[in-house]
Amino acid sequence: MEILILGAGAMGSLFGALLAPLAEVCLFTTNAGHARAINRDGLTFTGMDGTVRRFGIKALTDGSHYGGKADLILLCTKARSTGEAAETAQRLVAEDGLVLTLQNGLGNLERIVAVVGAQRAAAGTTAQAATLLAPGHVRHAGRGPTVLAADLGQLPAITAIAELFNRAGIDTQIVEDSNALLWSKLIVNVGINALTALLRVSNGVLAQVPECERLMAQAVDEAVAVARALRIDLPCETQQERVRQVCAQTSTNRASMLQDILRGAPTEIDVINGAVVAKGFEAGVPTPVNLLLTQLVKALEATASHRI
Repeated sequence: MEILILGAGAMGSLFGALLAPLAEVCLFTTNAGHARAINRDGLTFTGMDGTVRRFGIKALTDGSHYGGKADLILLCTKARSTGEAAETAQRLVAEDGLVLTLQNGLGNLERIVAVVGAQRAAAGTTAQAATLLAPGHVRHAGRGPTVLAADLGQLPAITAIAELFNRAGIDTQIVEDSNALLWSKLIVNVGINALTALLRVSNGVLAQVPECERLMAQAVDEAVAVARALRIDLPCETQQERVRQVCAQTSTNRASMLQDILRGAPTEIDVINGAVVAKGFEAGVPTPVNLLLTQLVKALEATASHRI
């Protein structure tokens, strides 16, 4: 399988490293230093057991230099880049290929469908965790399930992808309802990302400190209430337990929003906690905790240059 990964940040680089022994993998990144390091030395991968390996993967900073058509394009970009990434995917995906989003937040799948068509767009979620240690160097920071949704007759293609992922050590399952899948992942991010960014702690701390756990539970409760108002069936108890499980499985990981804050980059708060607020407003469901978390993260971004 020929795989192109658009967005070679921590998660894209992790999937690239895990899939490289089994597929023809190419990474696309706007980070020129990251690309140079990969092309010069290979992609360095530190496993959860501390083992270090290198993979000879091609990295591009210009999609026009990609020489073929990809059977699978993984979208791992930030949500703000989805439109541009979808346009790139449209040019580079094979006629019978698939564009699979593993991004955070709501709205990505709809933007991809608008460009590549419903038959070639698919959604997935992952609880894998990764951290970029340096240009060309990714650390596997936590394991968790990857789930792919098979909509609109896509089951054969999604099954082949799931089989490949499982062979690569990426625990992968298939479901039918993409809406429930995306909301389930959204709720995990709602519980974890903003709090880790604001408190500057790793994921595991949230489930270990009662004051953090209460805030996390309140944010999750609001998101579940909004999902129910939208007729998406997500039992609250199950979602609370899933968030705690992800905290445990990725206990040492720095969530993506925390990594953004630490390097002074824009976060995805608008498509995570902010999306819950927006959908809650439409459905008439109050979301005060998510509103406050959204406002605090935005204030944190806005004051980056004034930090003491």
